[in-house]
Amino acid sequence: MPESAFSEDLRDGPPPFWRRHADRLAAGSVFVFTVVLTVLSFPPFHTPECAYVFAAPVALWAYRRPRWIIFAGTVLGAQAVAWTIILGWLHHVTWAGLLLLGPVIGAWAGLWFLAARWAMPRLPGRSMPVRVFVVFALAGLWAINEWTRTWLLGGFPWLPLAASQWQRGSILQVAAFTGTGGVSAVLVAMNLGLAAFAHRLAFENARGLPGAKPGPWHRRSPEFLAALLLIVGCFTLFLREAVNRAPFAVPLARVAFVQPDIPQEIKWDSSKTTEILSVLDDVTRRAAATQPDLVLWPEATTPWALNADAILRAWTEELARDTGRPLVLGSIAISPHAVSDGSPGNGDWFNASFVVDPATGVQPGRYEKRKLVPFGEFVPLRPLLGWLGKFVPIGDDFARGTSAIPLTVRLPGRTLALGPLICYEDIFPTFARANVLAGADALLVQTNNGWFGEGAAAYQHAANAVLRAVETRRPVLRDGNAGWSGWIDEFGSIRAVLTRDPTGHVTTDPTMAASGTVYFRGTATVDVTRDSRWIGRQSFYTLHGDWFVAACAALALAAFFILRRPHSP
Repeated sequence: MPESAFSEDLRDGPPPFWRRHADRLAAGSVFVFTVVLTVLSFPPFHTPECAYVFAAPVALWAYRRPRWIIFAGTVLGAQAVAWTIILGWLHHVTWAGLLLLGPVIGAWAGLWFLAARWAMPRLPGRSMPVRVFVVFALAGLWAINEWTRTWLLGGFPWLPLAASQWQRGSILQVAAFTGTGGVSAVLVAMNLGLAAFAHRLAFENARGLPGAKPGPWHRRSPEFLAALLLIVGCFTLFLREAVNRAPFAVPLARVAFVQPDIPQEIKWDSSKTTEILSVLDDVTRRAAATQPDLVLWPEATTPWALNADAILRAWTEELARDTGRPLVLGSIAISPHAVSDGSPGNGDWFNASFVVDPATGVQPGRYEKRKLVPFGEFVPLRPLLGWLGKFVPIGDDFARGTSAIPLTVRLPGRTLALGPLICYEDIFPTFARANVLAGADALLVQTNNGWFGEGAAAYQHAANAVLRAVETRRPVLRDGNAGWSGWIDEFGSIRAVLTRDPTGHVTTDPTMAASGTVYFRGTATVDVTRDSRWIGRQSFYTLHGDWFVAACAALALAAFFILRRPHSP
């Protein structure tokens, strides 16, 4: 057979397996990489660098114009799986909730990838300014997507991408100006820059583009260089804002954190009241022996409403008087009209925070939680969903608080204004902003993590608290029922974490948290400082709120119209 005929027969033969199934192989690879990198970006894993590359495989694939149905199924499925894994601790409360919430959050995040699929294939051959502009617009669109989670379906902005960097203060400082959306946008811009660089090296340079001109920008990828410039800008801001803080540190208070570690199954059991009070008494007296300025208890610590039960109120006031230290504690509260006859069975219930002064007792002002947990503290759409009930065995629906006025604690020679955030309120930037605008010297997070086991929940929750500290430039004091407890300074540096090491010793050294456990019953006292440069001063974000989201919306809209215009290379 002539050689030419033999060659023709080879060309007519079946293509190799990888070419016949290229779409499926690409989809499978992108799916696996996206799930793994997304999960590894967040606590409890210590690999935040994955956040710089988690979306790069999808963005690179988007350049190749995969079929829409395959692309959408892959990215939405990958995000649904990833977020179900990230929120896996929720199964301790409800499997049904986990299997609903994980895919919903994942699918909502996945919508951004569909926008990337539309935009990325339109970039090759465009001018350098247009390519950089569109990359920045897509990064801003991610910030918008995260912002919508603050109100979507009642709001669940748990773990924005910025939270992946909770132990990397060098990139976080921009949040004091833009909110955490700015940090997330920088990370996404780096993902897109890496994808653009990879596509240029693998495809554009190799094959060329009609009208493309060789040159330094063509070889080096302007998108990648622009993303690097953003990273350098964040690091420069870190050097200016957060380095050399020691000369400006002034005392705020000596604070004792109490972790009573009351198991969830006995917290609302009236037969366990004596046991609960005994634990609180023992741990609080041990805390007071360290001579703190104040003692912190977590959310809903007491076994009944502090303002509705005279015996409980007297017991708490006596404890504060005996120790000589003010208590700031979480407790259920009942509206005054509900206890006018001495009965707690009627009226409004609140998840609240109180101050108990050793000299004057329970202070008249209290903080009432403003953001309630769906199906935990209220049943949304009760006429339709009331049959589902709540997983917290407390009366009817809780009522919402409305005031951000701080709690005032009298300390020797001064007063301290604490802005409380109960449970998951600290994942909502607007509540922390309101507290600081109302005059809070520091933010106080009181939470009960007894529902969620000893997994990732406490670490993920603490990551959100770091963001609130940077945004508002206020220290955050965090007290959990069993952990994570400690304090975070104005620049997001974790200065103390209550940890029990393998020998049973309790330490507050943040570097020990990885080798010990934050889940235990105990107490520790730390000296909390604040930066004198931020006393009485508000951050740009505190003053101006979500201006960055509006700017991102304008950027995304402009990019949309630019890419819609016909382009001739």
